[in-house]
Amino acid sequence: MKLLIRSAKIIDNESPFNNKVMDILVEDGTIKEIAPQIKSRKIDKEIKFDNLHVSQGWFDSSVNFGEPGFEDRETIENGLRTAAKSGFTAIALNSGNDPVTDNKGAVSFLKNKAEGQPVALYPIGALTRKSEGSEMAELYDMQQAGAVAFGDYQRSVSNPNMLKLALQYTQNFDGLVLSFPQENKIAGNGMVNENEMSTLLGLKGIPALAEELQITRDLYILEYTGGKLHIPTISTAKAVDIIRDAKEKGLDVTCGVAIHNLFFTDEILKEFDTNAKVLPPLRTRSDVKALLQGIKDGTIDMVTTDHSPMDVEHKKVEFDNALFGTLGLESALGALLKITSLK
Repeated sequence: MKLLIRSAKIIDNESPFNNKVMDILVEDGTIKEIAPQIKSRKIDKEIKFDNLHVSQGWFDSSVNFGEPGFEDRETIENGLRTAAKSGFTAIALNSGNDPVTDNKGAVSFLKNKAEGQPVALYPIGALTRKSEGSEMAELYDMQQAGAVAFGDYQRSVSNPNMLKLALQYTQNFDGLVLSFPQENKIAGNGMVNENEMSTLLGLKGIPALAEELQITRDLYILEYTGGKLHIPTISTAKAVDIIRDAKEKGLDVTCGVAIHNLFFTDEILKEFDTNAKVLPPLRTRSDVKALLQGIKDGTIDMVTTDHSPMDVEHKKVEFDNALFGTLGLESALGALLKITSLK
């Protein structure tokens, strides 16, 4: 089959055609020619749209589908198709389902559900049983079944000894530990960034301190134990500084940031839009600026959609009662293009 893509902007830092608008000829799944204008020839299909972009397939490190347990939010099949249409060729699926992905059988279930789909699914196993934080899950068994990392989605490791043991244990099989950056006793029942805006709106706030203190503690433990630690989604300027310093010290730590934390600030909360109720919360302009700088200098290793669809019943309610989470896969390209165009 011959496919001709017309006037597409190529996004690939390793390509000599990066940021150039070119025609692309594909034959039987292989790129045969790239040129400013490919002359008409016998082709099976031509693709031509305004503002068309082409890049290598993307990997999203933090995705949530409803299945198992909350299929009314999104099934694995539908989620992977959405990911494919959005430009992704692989995703890491978080463990926060019902039942929680905390054993090899649950990992195998996810792998089997994704078989034959256009997007590869890499399960993230829970760090603790039922993500309750009291007992370590079957990490090695899950790794053997296909889990690529271990973390309790949007739940920090409140017990420091649990994190210590996990970092030590996973070194036996080169495992990766995830720790959500929030000190729960400080965050309390907060819903938005704690500052003048939260006071003005009358909403309970989550202080930046809750994130920064948790990260500092986790990095101290990492320095003691060794191992590999990933902080999935950071949101504050000081968090960037703390992680930058840790990397300079040689600690094996990586981190990510959600697209919405790069694109929006807490100013949009004036409308009480529950789609903006996310965790970690949207922060300030100065935080966004620091996050963008962290991407540029390599402190932040990846951008994620943190895609987490919710059913209408849990979003079209009062802000206090709405669940955390928002869509992300569908809007990823547009948001990233907008962000990268900002001076």
